[in-house]
Amino acid sequence: MTATDHAIELVHAAARAAGDKLGQDLLAYDVSEQLAITDAFLLVSASNDRQVKAIVDEVEDKLREVGAKPIRREGERDGRWVLIDYGEIVVHVQHEEEREFYALERLWRDCPVIELPADATGPSTPRDPA
Repeated sequence: MTATDHAIELVHAAARAAGDKLGQDLLAYDVSEQLAITDAFLLVSASNDRQVKAIVDEVEDKLREVGAKPIRREGERDGRWVLIDYGEIVVHVQHEEEREFYALERLWRDCPVIELPADATGPSTPRDPA
């Protein structure tokens, strides 16, 4: 089983929104084989708490425009790692330090990567994937 076309469309829309707010190191995984509860994860880094909030707001606005509403949002109060659950996809917006510390890339590295559109990648910083 692979992520649905609709889930991939949502990932692309969320990635574009995150890129518009200068989200960094965007990476999407098809986790449908490993998890029954969602098809895809989108990981996004931000350099500060205010940027985390701006990215989260933009992702929610853009996905609302395509008819997607979040089922749940966690972590907004602290502004360091916000998880937005849309059912088919889960968007993780993390402060750079949380992204490095929790290293979700290592946890999900065996999952297929979902290619993101060129206009959605945002700036990247060097990162050790191991």
